[in-house]
Amino acid sequence: MSDTLTEVQAVEETVVEETPASAPVAEKAEAPKPVEAPKAEAPKVEAASKAEKPKAGRPKSTAKKTRTVELTLTVTGTAEGEWQADLVHGTQRVVSGLVIPAIAVAKAAKELHVDIAEGIESVLEAARDQHRTRMEELEAELARVKAQLAELSE
Repeated sequence: MSDTLTEVQAVEETVVEETPASAPVAEKAEAPKPVEAPKAEAPKVEAASKAEKPKAGRPKSTAKKTRTVELTLTVTGTAEGEWQADLVHGTQRVVSGLVIPAIAVAKAAKELHVDIAEGIESVLEAARDQHRTRMEELEAELARVKAQLAELSE
């Protein structure tokens, strides 16, 4: 049907080009009218599509096949702020018990997602509080020891 439409357009262009600019309007009105596509062609198209039935089986995909890699990174931390990582590729353990600094965990979490960063930050804050408490206890003990040493030195 599109071939007929293209032929009609070509005929119209030819008629417009051949008609002189000084020709009377009546001649332009007598230009051939576009030929309508015969309605009998529609069944031919359907018949052609029926003749080209797809082969039995699964059609081949034209999509580009992407190979995926499965890596599992597990980061574990303690309340004291000690962190370690395990990496598994498929079923094979690549890294096990690798000690990593808390700051590296915090930076990585911020890069990954806000929700992850918030979860890890709460654990890190708890570890900071625990270390501050321990530091204050040690400073108090150090002050007592210094005072006892000063008494013995006098």
